[in-house]
Amino acid sequence: MLRKKSSEVLVDLDSVTDLRGTDSYGSIQNGGFVPARYLDDDDDDDPIYIHCERPRLQSPHPRGNYFKDGKTKIDFVLVWEVKTPSQRKRRARGRYQDLARAAPEREADGEGRADRKRAQHQRWRDKFVRNLQSSGLLLETEETVIERKTIHYLKLSAPWEVLVYYAEELCLRAPLQAQPNPDHNTSDRILRKLCVPNVMAETVPSKPVDYYTCAFRRSKMSRFLGSEDRDSYFSSTQRHRIVAEVLARTAYGKRRRAEVGMERLLSEGAYTAAFPLHEGSFELPEYEVPPERLNPRQVLYQYWARWSKWYKYQPVDHIRQYFGEKIAIYFAWLGFYTAWLLPAAAAGTLVFISGIVTMGTNTPAEEICSSRGRYLMCPLCDTCSTWNISDICSMAKLGYLFDHPGTVVFSVFMSLWAVTFLEYWKRKSATLAHHWDCTDFREVEERPRPEFAATAPKMEQNPVTGMKEPYFPEKDRISRILTGSMVIIIMLCVVMIFLVTVIMYRGIVSMMMYHTESAVLRTQVLPPCSEVTPGCGERGRHGVFSALLFAHPVCLRGQAGNIANISGSMVNLALILLMGQLYTALAQQLTKWEMHRTQTQHEDAFTFKVFVFQFVNFYSSPFYVAFFKGRFVGYPGHYGTLFGMRNEDCGPGGCLIELAEQLFIIMVGKQIISNIQEFLIPKVKSWLQKRELAALRGTQIPQEPKRWEEDYELLQCEGLFEEYLEMVLQFGFITIFVAAFPLAPLFALLNNWVEIRLDAQKFVCEYRRPVAERAQSIGVWFHILEALSQLSVIVNAFLIAFTSDFLPRLLYQYRFDRDLHGYVNFTLAEAPASYTHANHTGCRYKAFRDSDGSYTLFYWELLAVRLGFIIVFEHVVFFVLRVIDGVVPDVPESLELQVRRERYLAKQALADNQEVLMVSRGCVSSPASDASPSSVS
Repeated sequence: MLRKKSSEVLVDLDSVTDLRGTDSYGSIQNGGFVPARYLDDDDDDDPIYIHCERPRLQSPHPRGNYFKDGKTKIDFVLVWEVKTPSQRKRRARGRYQDLARAAPEREADGEGRADRKRAQHQRWRDKFVRNLQSSGLLLETEETVIERKTIHYLKLSAPWEVLVYYAEELCLRAPLQAQPNPDHNTSDRILRKLCVPNVMAETVPSKPVDYYTCAFRRSKMSRFLGSEDRDSYFSSTQRHRIVAEVLARTAYGKRRRAEVGMERLLSEGAYTAAFPLHEGSFELPEYEVPPERLNPRQVLYQYWARWSKWYKYQPVDHIRQYFGEKIAIYFAWLGFYTAWLLPAAAAGTLVFISGIVTMGTNTPAEEICSSRGRYLMCPLCDTCSTWNISDICSMAKLGYLFDHPGTVVFSVFMSLWAVTFLEYWKRKSATLAHHWDCTDFREVEERPRPEFAATAPKMEQNPVTGMKEPYFPEKDRISRILTGSMVIIIMLCVVMIFLVTVIMYRGIVSMMMYHTESAVLRTQVLPPCSEVTPGCGERGRHGVFSALLFAHPVCLRGQAGNIANISGSMVNLALILLMGQLYTALAQQLTKWEMHRTQTQHEDAFTFKVFVFQFVNFYSSPFYVAFFKGRFVGYPGHYGTLFGMRNEDCGPGGCLIELAEQLFIIMVGKQIISNIQEFLIPKVKSWLQKRELAALRGTQIPQEPKRWEEDYELLQCEGLFEEYLEMVLQFGFITIFVAAFPLAPLFALLNNWVEIRLDAQKFVCEYRRPVAERAQSIGVWFHILEALSQLSVIVNAFLIAFTSDFLPRLLYQYRFDRDLHGYVNFTLAEAPASYTHANHTGCRYKAFRDSDGSYTLFYWELLAVRLGFIIVFEHVVFFVLRVIDGVVPDVPESLELQVRRERYLAKQALADNQEVLMVSRGCVSSPASDASPSSVS
């Protein structure tokens, strides 16, 4: 029975239950909302008043994100799918219900459980929608009927009263006074002062206006700018944030079971999606449109996400206006980091070029190339033969590119660069936080996570809110965390096992290639050499690349080790990527099992687990090559072994060139694979999703899809965790091991130019629009970057001291010869007289040992110099870093003035003394002036 009451309809809930069946809301038509039964164990079954449109003829849908009336804005869309059973399935279900009445015990089969689950979801949806209406939201339904399912869309809109209430509740900022949008681009200001044309600058239309703001107060509404225009007073991101807050607070079941919030409904499967709508298509129409008429999404695509804009500044204000502060701060940090990579890449490239230019002055390499058969080296394995040191001429020259005095200077430069970059980012972050009204942002008391609420065994009173919430005993949580830590340790041990496996793989492959007679190795001999061994040394003097191309088979002994190292690095990269995927999935399950109450605690625990594992996963192999490889080799007659195999020694060019190979393959290989995945996977997923929906639609008459239908076909936004993790690992590569790989910043710069556009296209074109979230900074990732920058100083000091030949050469120059003449002979020890191998005696090996195998006095002097260098290097660098930290303030002085000005205006705007307010604004000239609110300009 229906009764009219102005614009509301009193619904007899029992009389409309058969309008659409148990899986829908009984819509009279798309756009008119008439709810079905509401089953609630806690509340009574009295009829309720709801807003409903009167039945009328179907009108064309208005363009834009509006309800059918063309005026009410759509702030959020909820989606759920209902499978349409075939006629055969309906008959089977009818027979099943007859059998269930006769034999109730058969209800426990799979189909019965599925039916009960669908009914439970329907009850949850019904009560959730009723509570949304009670909270004041406006609702409208749409549905898309296709062959095998019906997709229901519930459109939500927040009216003015709801927006005002939650704006004050969430402490949103309201505008007090407009001001010129500040120029935060340092490079643009510098280029303009130098009168240099800036090709990176570009005018982006519809630039957001900057305001002095203060916390919103409903009672002071008349004192805020634009309060008379209710339709545009709140931005789209503010409206989305408010509706998301309502969805998160609304109950759908019993509160004592924590059956509250949209997130848990999504995790339970009652809804399949919940998202705000994009503001139109990102593609331009066929006809010409003025730039100022483009919608915000088209502006972002045309002036940011396109590949042709790779060299342009990012419109971070537009990104913040459309996606919110959390996503905008990520892109601002990524752009800031990429800009700072420019000087680092230029310095690293100059250091590498200087190594190439000064390669001819490398006296030790020249001595190796001209030695011919003077130095007979000990065999590299138990079944190998002796060899001449001239065979490694080319590798000795190549090793100089990564081990010369310039790399030492560059490592100091990068240590200072890292800390200076972080200091200036703190200033940039503080400026953006104020500009985007997040300076005083603090997380409110967070609600329990949906998964936590669903599985927590107890309910306890929250000491802050006073409400009963799900509770998990702290003692049990600690025991779970400790158990999870043991799992992490086990996984780290697995990484070490894989590292040992790769080490053994390199040794086995190197031996097999040394003994092989395959044509693969012989093809490198172009043209065939004579059988005289010194020929390699002769050709080696002609240059590095000719020595690599025209190598005698004896020379291939060193190349076999290089090929084994390169292939081993590729195998290691494959294992790293595989273990990373497996562990990320494991870390997600472990973090859920640890039962963290809030989303922040959950994310921090997950970030810590994944980063610790990925740090060991990615950096264990470079750490091994840098600090352990070649340290436990022993000497002839007393070689160290691992599982019966001789321990690895550094290659002919030294460990630094091998470390550079490792870094290049792991870092650049990871970047290439990640970029391919980021480019292809979203497109493939989107194509499959659209293809599936197109197949379900079958032979229906094609019609232009609505905005919510198009957005539903997009991918769900996966957050920023993977993006931050990738960049932080890259930061570690370019700072921790930069002494061995000066080209690392250049490869990072090239990758980041691609990364920015890939991420921009994902957010603008491939993803559903995420709910705008506020953020002051990049959060816990900044602390990780700080830890990496401090670690890089220590690692580079040890790398230069113990892995590089910089200090041995420096000490030899001081003690014996400034031009390093005789250095090669000085670094080669004589094998003990007791050592014999295949009737060869008197071979040499690289070490500072005497004829008995004991360390010489020079070794201990060198060790003292190395330790002293580490102490001096660290103290000098850390002292300079502290000076930089003290000289560069975290908050710019100009920003402090703006903050004080804004607080003054906020104090005056919220003051109750109207006359004081007007005098402060200069609106009156005498005490007798009218101080009414209407006279305030």
